[in-house]
Amino acid sequence: MTIAIASGKGGTGKTTIAANLSALISKTEHVFLTDLDVEEPDSGIFFSGERVYHKDIFEMIPEWIVDKCTSCGNCQKRCNFNAIIQLKEIILVFPELCHSCFACSELCPGEALPMYPQRIGRLVHFKKEDLDLIEGRLDIGQEQAVPLISQTKEYVNSINTFKEIVIYDSPPGTSCPVIEATKEVDLVFLVTEPTPFGLHDLKLAIDTMKKMKKEFAVIINRGGTGNDIVANFCKKENIPIIAKIPNQRNIAELYSQGKLIYPHVPEFKLQLQKIEDYVLMYRQGK
Repeated sequence: MTIAIASGKGGTGKTTIAANLSALISKTEHVFLTDLDVEEPDSGIFFSGERVYHKDIFEMIPEWIVDKCTSCGNCQKRCNFNAIIQLKEIILVFPELCHSCFACSELCPGEALPMYPQRIGRLVHFKKEDLDLIEGRLDIGQEQAVPLISQTKEYVNSINTFKEIVIYDSPPGTSCPVIEATKEVDLVFLVTEPTPFGLHDLKLAIDTMKKMKKEFAVIINRGGTGNDIVANFCKKENIPIIAKIPNQRNIAELYSQGKLIYPHVPEFKLQLQKIEDYVLMYRQGK
């Protein structure tokens, strides 16, 4: 079973829940915690496991060979991402915009745009008892998170030979990285805050999950700081709220120290167990 912890915006507590939920479930069965928030991965802050594997991640980028170019302009016409521009007899390639679709290279009559690998990030695999942490980390200055997310998922699928529980710490928002992170999961937990701003972004995330036809439920973090606007909306839309994490100073202090929260805060552990029960119940229903 694969679960994604997602949200409509950053800072809602995705990593807090993903890390603590993974640690709690790993007490009874094997878990693969996968940090797909590759632009700012921080699930590893909470764990000090042994590094068992690492590798560089690449994407394919076209390189212009001037001697083979006929200046036909076909590459510019075929690129849907404006990564290639023709200025008379000069072809400019913008790697930051390239999506590695190979259209320009495959459709070039003179074979003037061969594809070459360019490093975009790094994958690291840590292990601690029955918890495996796999982290994708995008290099500074790189724009394309999706290829790294995709290859990180492929690695996890290759090592998860017994089809055990996989938890994705997903990127925030509703753009392409989130789509890539959640498109194949069984269940999505949307983390939000009980504020008008939280509700606004939650609605965007809900609309995205509905269009992707994904099963999802809501987790309210920092309960007690706002009002009932999120709870009332979810009740009206018949969306399950499976946990309400209380807003407590000691939770923030433990997080800032890079410590797991549930062993020290009973109220937090109680809500986390509700999430675990929901996961196990959902898996049995499948």
